[in-house]
Amino acid sequence: MASSKKVTFAGAFGDQLAARLDMPAGPVRAFALFAHCFTCSKDIFAAARVSQALAERGFAVLRFDFTGLGASDGEFANTNFSSNVDDLVAAADWLKNNYQAPALLVGHSLGGAAVLAAAARLPEVQAVATIGAPGDPEHVAHNFGAKINEISESGEAEVQLAGRSFTIKKQFLEDIATAKLTEAVAGFRKALLVFHSPVDEVVGIDNAALIFQAAKHPKSFVSLDDADHLLSRHDDAVYVADVLSAWASRYIATDDEAAATSHPDLNGHEVVVYENGDGKFGQTVWNGRHEALADEPEKVGGLDKGPDPYGYLSAALGACTSMTLRLYAERKKLPLEQVLVRVKHDKIHAEDCESCETKEGKVDRLQREIEIIGDIDDAARQRLLEIADKCPVHQTLERANLIETRLAD
Repeated sequence: MASSKKVTFAGAFGDQLAARLDMPAGPVRAFALFAHCFTCSKDIFAAARVSQALAERGFAVLRFDFTGLGASDGEFANTNFSSNVDDLVAAADWLKNNYQAPALLVGHSLGGAAVLAAAARLPEVQAVATIGAPGDPEHVAHNFGAKINEISESGEAEVQLAGRSFTIKKQFLEDIATAKLTEAVAGFRKALLVFHSPVDEVVGIDNAALIFQAAKHPKSFVSLDDADHLLSRHDDAVYVADVLSAWASRYIATDDEAAATSHPDLNGHEVVVYENGDGKFGQTVWNGRHEALADEPEKVGGLDKGPDPYGYLSAALGACTSMTLRLYAERKKLPLEQVLVRVKHDKIHAEDCESCETKEGKVDRLQREIEIIGDIDDAARQRLLEIADKCPVHQTLERANLIETRLAD
């Protein structure tokens, strides 16, 4: 499954910022950078779920706490919108120096405004997505209510935000008042995707219109229907990740060789399977550079999005059989045009199996039917049938096997 590890890097003021890097289990399609909402943290549900869902779809995502927030060092009171943008650039530099420059920026709420402002400073970024972002950073000032006058007159004030107390200084108000976000959007020349809910009570839908109208094509808008500002419902966060990964794939160019390179945790003979959140049983299967799905039929609670585990077992036997016959036919110069193998799996009572050593309980039965197409005589066909039993998977299934299991670190 996708993994997540803690990392740190120096932010705009030199403080150590706490971050998490969510890595796919298989090949990395591209690196992305996620910026959280105002006074939130990298671990807020929307940030964590969207980042993890993107990782499940092949994107490596770095999410971090801005200076003075979450587990990051520094004083929040000394920060402002410009320093948040600088933190983002520092995060992108860390990714570039340690892995690969981010090709995708994702920002939630004020984090969305920050990625729009930072995009022009990051030439490797190819696509930007915002979620419930304000069209003007000054929009966040409405959260300060009656404290705005006190901040302006006294230089700072304590403000209650989401049940917590934060010191807001006058320089913060002055900084957001001078930020020209629409100019940045009009000039950054990146593909843009704007997510916004029409019932967002924190950042109104009119903000999405400001951003969208300022941007040049290619640009897209996706309505989040009845989602709340924080994407607190699981399905809303997964929907954003699904749409975002599909959209980003259109605009992010990946190097074929890099895309084909397996994750360091994989080797040539290792298969990684992890839950992908699609229904109760949905699984993603990685084998080197190859991705597939596994599921259960609807009658047992699955969504039938892929073969069940026994389906893959039958497929392994069928594929191995066909390959083995092809190799033999080429070696013997037989005019074999095509091989078609049908495999059916079921369970029977052991007492009904004449060749089984055990006579108790049930045993698995794999019935294999081989169709040989080509101008091949009966004797050669019979020999091909015998060769089918020499398929390596066939032999693996028939002999005693050892399965060793341990807990991962």
